[in-house]
Amino acid sequence: MIKFIDVEFGSSRYQELLDLRYRILLQPLGLKFLDSYREKEANFLHLGCIDNSTDKLIAGLIMVPIDDSEIRIMQVAVDVIRQGEGIGKKLITHAETVAKKIGYEKIVMHAMLSVVGFYEKLGFKQEGDLFEEKGVRMVRMVKKL
Repeated sequence: MIKFIDVEFGSSRYQELLDLRYRILLQPLGLKFLDSYREKEANFLHLGCIDNSTDKLIAGLIMVPIDDSEIRIMQVAVDVIRQGEGIGKKLITHAETVAKKIGYEKIVMHAMLSVVGFYEKLGFKQEGDLFEEKGVRMVRMVKKL
């Protein structure tokens, strides 16, 4: 069983989310967190997924408001040992529900090419040309809520 939680910036769960994001997303690319960027995260929404049996954070993401109608999903991470269980799909669906409830009409993201197919299955559409972000080829993806 899993449950979704709001992760409070600066909390111990937030530190767990930072550790997970680093381990899954940044470390494999040789990237590090920038402390100056972390301060900006105080204004972001942080969503987590907890394994009820262990009370361990197993997945999470951040959501960044762009304007009154658009919010951006960033740094979606699922623990390696839990990938392939559908947790990422459930996490994105939960994020969409949260965004819609708050009043957003559109979710956007910058997706690595390796995960474009995953997001297309969830209804996201590619928009614009490929671009590079921190040495990684990406594409902007959009979904209307």
